[in-house]
Amino acid sequence: MHRPVSMPILNQQTSLTLKVVMAQVNPLVGDIHGNTALVLEQAQKAISDHQAEVVVFPELVLTAYPPEDLLLRPSLDARIDWALQELQDAALPTVIVVGYPGRQGDKLQNRLVVINHGQILGSYIKQRLPNYQVFDEKRYFKKGREPLVLNLGGINVGFTICEDLWKPKPMALAKAAGAELMININGSPYHQGKLKERQQVMSQRVHENNIPLLYINQVGGQDELVFDGASMAMNAEGEILVQAPQYHEALTPVKIVKSTRGVEVVAGEKATPLAPVAELYETLVLGLRDYVNKNRFPSVVLGLSGGIDSALTMALAVDALGAERVKAIMMPFAYTSDMSKEDAQLQATRQQVSFEVLPIETPYEAFISVLENQFAGTEQDLTEQNLQARCRGVLLMALSNKQGSLVLTTGNKSELAVGYSTLYGDMAGGFDVIKDVPKMQVYALAKYRNERDGTEVIPSRVINRPPSAELAPGQVDEDNLPPYEILDQILELYIEQDLGVESICAQGFDAQIVKRVILMVDRNEYKRRQAPVGVRISRKAFGRDRRYPIINGWRI
Repeated sequence: MHRPVSMPILNQQTSLTLKVVMAQVNPLVGDIHGNTALVLEQAQKAISDHQAEVVVFPELVLTAYPPEDLLLRPSLDARIDWALQELQDAALPTVIVVGYPGRQGDKLQNRLVVINHGQILGSYIKQRLPNYQVFDEKRYFKKGREPLVLNLGGINVGFTICEDLWKPKPMALAKAAGAELMININGSPYHQGKLKERQQVMSQRVHENNIPLLYINQVGGQDELVFDGASMAMNAEGEILVQAPQYHEALTPVKIVKSTRGVEVVAGEKATPLAPVAELYETLVLGLRDYVNKNRFPSVVLGLSGGIDSALTMALAVDALGAERVKAIMMPFAYTSDMSKEDAQLQATRQQVSFEVLPIETPYEAFISVLENQFAGTEQDLTEQNLQARCRGVLLMALSNKQGSLVLTTGNKSELAVGYSTLYGDMAGGFDVIKDVPKMQVYALAKYRNERDGTEVIPSRVINRPPSAELAPGQVDEDNLPPYEILDQILELYIEQDLGVESICAQGFDAQIVKRVILMVDRNEYKRRQAPVGVRISRKAFGRDRRYPIINGWRI
């Protein structure tokens, strides 16, 4: 255990003040050189702009979070050693707290290091390794057991990392070792309601230990995860006195004072938390923006059908990237209504997006001609409907290949759950921003976007008309699915709460509908395995959160 040590650069006075800056940054996973430069740049800025005496960065900032199997690369240790040496050689006139993966013998550990004027004051090993939902840290790391408490300018500061905060023991150990202030660094991804959960956990810890707490989080999108930032400082009474903005990089100063009353956080900058629907919208925007930009796509292309899902997807894309980087393609067929054509054109005009119409009758008929002998003597069925969707998928992928644009698919969570989608058709593409958004929330987000600045970006008819894939005459989604108001509730109970048929029916749902929905979910796992990645917003998204075998004998 590290004992409190003095930090000579800070004034030791009867009444002590410590200026801490929470560095809420957006690093790039795997870019150790770039992330090291980011740490140095932001630390210098914190010094010049805020006269920072301590600058605190997020969990694993040198690799960014989560690095996954990059942690198993043979060259990792050498790269991290280089980065730590760079940070020491910079000899910054401040203390920096940096998260990184460090090795002790043959054990890789999730660590933080505290550096002052180029000298390492101490390091800490994460004690609680999450191994649930999207987290699998036990695959990579060995846990620590000892607290770290350092005297920074006369204030004994304890350190923990992310999950350590969610259990009582790590902070209690630091308090027992003399901590008067806690700093917790995080790589905490968003799901709906997460900010409130963090605040509740923080409040519980500070009340247990009667000391203030600083919580520093990463911001940015990484594959399906979005880190929403929202770093904050809480006093010993559980009141948030400093709050960094959500979804934006920020250097947020926190003034700590030690007097005869003890160690206190001084009220400072306090961003107002967003309403839940606004929070959800910004999560999707940030996730899409970072996926496109960090993967260096110049632009995106999507099929704009005149329906609600593609309408919301395009609105998100324009807000994330700008209209000049978004291309919309309307691909009508014989069953496409004039209303759909008009509404797609209207939205593209309102959002000033490049818009083209590519009818699919010719490629569809060509496929039918080639398949004429094989289809002889059969009735039209879903095969012909799926063929329409696949013609559209081929066109979008061809544009992607030729122009380098990322294809955005437009399927929502409700459709993906029950398989109401076409492999190599509307599922063909590279990213699905609304993949984890149930249908009813799609409507809520569309209405929110129209109301946000008083501009009807999405035509009202798109929101108000019955949803339809328009793959057959007069088709509407409810021909094949329960009403979305019912479907979404059943899906939430089955997928996110893991309830069975009897438990779901006990909440008032028709048994036949429940069984039908669950069978559709179970039999379509093979489709979901082939779906593009998309932003995670729920506690249990398809993918790393929910891993079910395709071949299995489990029955409802």
